[in-house]
Amino acid sequence: MQQNAVSPKSWPATSRSPEAPPAGSLRVVVVDDDDLFRDSLRLNLLDEEFDVAAFPGGAQALNYFADGGQADVVLLDWKMPGMDGLEVLRRLRGADVDVPVILLTVLSDQVYEEAALEGGAVDFIEKSRSFSILLKRVQLITDGVKGSAASDKPVDPDAVKIGPLELRHASKRTYWKGMRVELTLREFNIVALLVGRAGEDVTYRQIYDTVHGAGFVAGYGAEGYRANVRTIIKRIRQRFRDVDESFAAIRNYPGFGYRWENDD
Repeated sequence: MQQNAVSPKSWPATSRSPEAPPAGSLRVVVVDDDDLFRDSLRLNLLDEEFDVAAFPGGAQALNYFADGGQADVVLLDWKMPGMDGLEVLRRLRGADVDVPVILLTVLSDQVYEEAALEGGAVDFIEKSRSFSILLKRVQLITDGVKGSAASDKPVDPDAVKIGPLELRHASKRTYWKGMRVELTLREFNIVALLVGRAGEDVTYRQIYDTVHGAGFVAGYGAEGYRANVRTIIKRIRQRFRDVDESFAAIRNYPGFGYRWENDD
């Protein structure tokens, strides 16, 4: 809606006609009901050589993914008529679509950021931020995609088994005592980090960097990332406890971080 949009005048203007992106470009899906904002964002992303698919509402975006559409990152407006961004995100995750999602909003209070991260978004950006900031956030995500795709050595070609846990890296699937644990892509990556350093302390900052990329600046001061990490870990623990009430492999070390304890 119009009140959600930031004037594109604050962003670099594009002077060229849209052209086909270079072969192999990473795809960004933009979902926003404000035509002016959506088109400006699309053109700026095209200028940065991304492949862009843009939709005016959540229903169209959901249909795109249901029909087999792919994306490396989704830029999703929060406040849209009919179906808001959080509902779109919930339905994507319910359909097992684990593409990274950045929520765009004029809602700047911390409670909204926490709700976005709790819902499975990897980032939360106010629309008042410049395009250069949004681009950097997108690149922090897509650089990871490029890096893993370009690597000659697979991160982990086989399933990792540690005690009752099994992590299948190729499909991003998690099993505990043979039962599927429904983790988002972000949650899977955090578990993989902890398991990869089983028995060692992993700091709040290291966990946060797994979500946002190294050096990402938290929104609420030097220690602002801690609350977000606690929320994510709480959710991961609950995912495991949904299949095993006795799950206790993730141990907290107050003031420092977390550890995966392999008791078997």
